[in-house]
Amino acid sequence: MTSESFVRALPADEVPHGAKKAVEINGKSILICNWNGQLHAVSNICSHADEKLECGRLGNGWIACPVHGARFDLATGKAKNPPAKQPIQVYAARIVDAWIEVDA
Repeated sequence: MTSESFVRALPADEVPHGAKKAVEINGKSILICNWNGQLHAVSNICSHADEKLECGRLGNGWIACPVHGARFDLATGKAKNPPAKQPIQVYAARIVDAWIEVDA
């Protein structure tokens, strides 16, 4: 992962603690989440229901699908409970010059 592969997504102040925001990067729908002082960037699409996660609940290190309640670990993308079995994609995220950048 090189610094050239990171894409400027949005100003960091648009995603305060406990918030999430969907962005489109290189044709991918990516959900940026700020939880417990950590930025996470994950696929915005549930691996089970093919639904957008941006409307789901953000919890203690996870995002829940709004359709069936499947939860995904924000750090690893791992499915934490049924009905989802497959993980979601995770992306590296960082803040540079007050902007969130994602390696997507």
